[in-house]
Amino acid sequence: MEDEKIRLQKYLANSGVASRRKCEELILEGKISVNGNVVQELGTKILPGVDKVTYCGKSIQNTEKMVYILLNKPIGYVTTAKDQFNRDTVLDLVKIKERIVPVGRLDMYTSGALILTNDGDFVYKITHPKHEITKTYTVTLKGIIGNQAVENLRDGVKIDDYVTRPAKVKILKTDKEKDISRLEITIHEGKNRQVRKMCEAVGSKVIALHRSKIGELGVKDLKIGNWRYLKDYEIEKLLK
Repeated sequence: MEDEKIRLQKYLANSGVASRRKCEELILEGKISVNGNVVQELGTKILPGVDKVTYCGKSIQNTEKMVYILLNKPIGYVTTAKDQFNRDTVLDLVKIKERIVPVGRLDMYTSGALILTNDGDFVYKITHPKHEITKTYTVTLKGIIGNQAVENLRDGVKIDDYVTRPAKVKILKTDKEKDISRLEITIHEGKNRQVRKMCEAVGSKVIALHRSKIGELGVKDLKIGNWRYLKDYEIEKLLK
């Protein structure tokens, strides 16, 4: 029976309350009760299905199976569960009974690989900077990019109030007739609109942006707007 117990913050995260880190804050703030008693210790363990867990008086139940989905996001969809401006969200594309959330974000005008899940612990592990999961983008730029600009992107450029970490940058194509360049950029970070800002920092305007991979997980064989469940080995590889 003891072996079946899990940490309270993991149970809350798996139930879709919030990320594991946020759930830890809720516990410390005294907002979580177990069997009618407020608990504020992060080491607390509970037995799912036996112990009664409440959040601000509301019963929390973790009866859903954990699902992990890869979506090839189209342009024009926002990566939020609900949008205040009533725009289309990625959840309009993935209609399943489980309540899922996007893992990280892609802006409205960026297409490509996006993971969705109801496993809060997984979200925490994948998005935390210490795990350094790479993201690979195909970037189409206006104009012909110079070699020095490419080197600057590789070394790191100043955007907002920080300098980006070294990135892998490869020129895929330059077309003088169309006056465009296409790059493949791989980064470890995930700052807001980072790739767009990096390119702007070297004087290039992004006219199309597509995330082709998260780690080694790609969407090459997944049509835009389509999704599929991740295989067990893919989940394990991401967590490594």
